[in-house]
Amino acid sequence: MFRSLYTLAIRAAAPVALTATALRGLREPSYRDRLAERLGYTRVRFAKPPLWIHAVSVGEVQAAASLVRQLHQRYPQLPLLVTTATPTGAQRAAALFEGIAQHAYLPYDTPGAVRRFLDRVQPQLAVIMEREVWPNLFERCAQRGIPVVIASARISARSAQRQQKLRALFAPALARNVTIAAQTQADADGYASIGAPRAAIHVVGNVKFDLDVSGDLLARGAELRARWAARPVWVAGSTHDGEEAQVLAAHELIRGEHADALLVLAPRHPQRFGAVTNELRKRQIRFVSRSSGAQIEANTSVVLADTLGELVTLYAAADVTFVGGSLVPIGGHNLLEPAALGKPVLTGPHYFNSPDVAALMIEHGAVLQVSDAQQLAQRVSALFHDENARAALGSRACAIVGENRGALERILQLIEPLLSGDQQRTS
Repeated sequence: MFRSLYTLAIRAAAPVALTATALRGLREPSYRDRLAERLGYTRVRFAKPPLWIHAVSVGEVQAAASLVRQLHQRYPQLPLLVTTATPTGAQRAAALFEGIAQHAYLPYDTPGAVRRFLDRVQPQLAVIMEREVWPNLFERCAQRGIPVVIASARISARSAQRQQKLRALFAPALARNVTIAAQTQADADGYASIGAPRAAIHVVGNVKFDLDVSGDLLARGAELRARWAARPVWVAGSTHDGEEAQVLAAHELIRGEHADALLVLAPRHPQRFGAVTNELRKRQIRFVSRSSGAQIEANTSVVLADTLGELVTLYAAADVTFVGGSLVPIGGHNLLEPAALGKPVLTGPHYFNSPDVAALMIEHGAVLQVSDAQQLAQRVSALFHDENARAALGSRACAIVGENRGALERILQLIEPLLSGDQQRTS
C-alpha cells in the first residue's frame, strides 16, 4: 500500500519535475539536454550487460572516481555505465571517465521510466553511491535479479529519524538483493533502523579516503603555482551564496598583512559564476576569470575559478586551502581532496555532511576550524607567515588520509561475488 501511494505521488510529481527542468534549460542549456532520458528513454546500448554506477552529482561522481577506475581495471571485458541526476555531474563524469564509461541520466522513479531504463541498459549490477534509495527502482532490480550495492553508504541521524516514519516504504526496498557498504557504524545502524537487514550491512569506511593523487595532478598543480610566482596563494573551494562575501571580506583583511596575497575563488555551482562575477565588480576587486585565459598581473587580487573539473588541481597549487559550504549551513564539502595533497586545510563550523571525517581531522590537528571571516583571515595570515606550520598541518592531513584508506578494496570485495561467474576476476 505504501509503495502504491508513493508511486501515485511520484507519477504526479514527474511531469512537474520535467517541466521545471525544461524551463531551467531556458537559462542553462545543459538542462535541456536528453530530457527523454529522465523518462527512461536512455540512448546508450551495450553489447553485454554493463556494471552500472549511479552518482547523483559532482561530489558523488568525484567520490566514485577511484571505484570506476578500479572496476574498469579489474573487469576490462565489462562495459561501464555512470548515471547522474544533474548536468554538472554529467559534465564531471564525462571529464573523468572518457574512454572508460558511458553516461546517462537516471530516470524518475516511476514504474514506466524505470522499466524502460532497465530494458535498454540491462545492467548486471547496480552500484549506488552514498545515500540514494529509490523504492520502485530497487523493487524492479530485485524482480530482475539485479544486485544493488549502496557504496560508501551514509545516512544522517536526522534523515534516519525522518525515514523511520516511512519504514513500510523503505524496508521492502532494502530487503532483497541490496548490499549496504556503510561508512561508519552509525550509518549502519541508521540503515538498519529504516528496515535494511543487518546481514546485508557491512561497515567498510569512507571511499573518499581512497583518493588517487597522481603525479600528473601534482605536476599540473606545480606548473600552475609557478605561473603565480612567489605570491602567497589560498584557494576557497566549493563556496556558496552568502559565503563568497565572507571569503572576500577575509581576503581584504589578509591583504592588509600580505599585500600581494592571491585568492582563488571557486564557487560550487556553475550557475552562480555570473552572480560571483557581479559581486567582485561591485566590490571593485581586481580579478581575472580562469575561463578568460587572461594573464594574472601583479595587481590581480582574485582569480575566479569559473571552470569545471579543476578544483583539485587548484588545491594542488595553493599554499593554504579553505573548503566551502561550511561558513554557511550547507554541511561542508570534501576536506579530503586538499588533505590528500598535503595542503593545510581550513573549514567553517558547518560540516554535518561528513561529521565523522571532519571530527577525525580536527581532533588530530589535521584541519583547522574557523567560525567567521575574521577568524578565517587570521588563520590564513598566520599560515602564510609560518612555512613550518603549513608543512606540519599538511603532513598531518595527508597522514590521516593514508591511515584510513581501504574502503575501496572492501567495496570491491563485496562486489566480486555478485557478478556472474564467467565475469568474475580471473587474475
